Amino acid sequence: MEIKAPVFPESINDGEVATWHVEPGEQVSRDQVLVDIETDKVVLEVVAPADGAVTEIIRGVGDVVTSEELLARFKVGVITFSEQETKPSKEASTPVSETVNDGEAVSPSASPSARKLAKESGIPLSSIEGSGKGGLITKDDVLREVADAQDIGQKDSESAASTRVEPGTFLETEADRIERRVPMTRLRATIAKRMVEAQQTAAMLTTFNEVDMTGIMELRAQYKDAFQAAHNGTRLGFMSFFVRASTEALKRFPAVNASIDQNDIVYHGYQDIGVAVSSDRGLVVPVIRDADSLSLAEIEDQIRIYGERARDGKLGIDEMTGGTFTISNGGVFGSLLSTPILNPPQTAVLGMHKIQERPVAQSGEVVIRPMMYLALSYDHRLIDGQEAVRFLVTIKDFLEEPARILLDI
Repeated sequence: MEIKAPVFPESINDGEVATWHVEPGEQVSRDQVLVDIETDKVVLEVVAPADGAVTEIIRGVGDVVTSEELLARFKVGVITFSEQETKPSKEASTPVSETVNDGEAVSPSASPSARKLAKESGIPLSSIEGSGKGGLITKDDVLREVADAQDIGQKDSESAASTRVEPGTFLETEADRIERRVPMTRLRATIAKRMVEAQQTAAMLTTFNEVDMTGIMELRAQYKDAFQAAHNGTRLGFMSFFVRASTEALKRFPAVNASIDQNDIVYHGYQDIGVAVSSDRGLVVPVIRDADSLSLAEIEDQIRIYGERARDGKLGIDEMTGGTFTISNGGVFGSLLSTPILNPPQTAVLGMHKIQERPVAQSGEVVIRPMMYLALSYDHRLIDGQEAVRFLVTIKDFLEEPARILLDI
């Protein structure tokens, strides 16, 4: 049986083998993840079609693959030890010291798990002697090398600790200045490319305002327990208010919800709000479809699910495409003020920031209020300055008086 790469969507041409979770001959169960394929947007998992074992890995870590390309061979059922010995993987059949015709050394042959462990430990494969068939470097070989390196480091530490330095004297030591050079992941490279494109293509400006969060905070404090009980444990957060305020403002300012397609302006009759989520692999922007028709509880549920799927690397392509407006919340990391970058082909992005108590003047008196700075970056090719300012003020008004959202005023 053959294990093939998944069928990629039209917007994705190829992917890269990121991680093999199994070794040749290792028994797996049905639907167990065998390999991760990293694309420009998401990481796709390839699972076992049945109980059995991978008998041969065809495409190793770092190889670029296309839709339905052969990744490995698979045998259903229990694989005996003799079968494992007689059917080594493609990598195992390559000697460690093999060189190409022009004299350039080929990367040492190693099992996928060994390559992964060596990369994480910062140990070059060329320094490890393989004990497997044909000089194959196994996971145990890497573990031994890691243990040896730790022993050397411990001895050096003990030696340094035993050296007494008199107060007032200077001990000249050569500190380790370690550098690691690793290739960008495809997702990180795509993010970098899109950020540069956004700044080079759009006439991007940012306008700022501040919002008094007293009304929303009092509303949450008063109803959070009842809200959670009424909606099966869903917590009432701030993001749902910002999504609803944005959708109402977008209805009043359709140019902010539009996009530019060459020489055409595309006005969208719906509000699909992208919510920027940070993950271990980089920033992803899942989209809440038809956000204007969702309740606060439904929005909070959707954001929670997207956050969990982003952390697990399980977001699908369709969940991250087609947004008309984006909200980015740098406040969760403590950001007080920033200028968010557009998410092409969208023409505006809203930046939320940290809530901080500050003195403000109200009715001739100085009072302390929980304030948040808002930032709206927009494409000046389509959105005029006065329109952007009025749009942001509209969001501010909705947030400071949440009842306006319900009353549609």
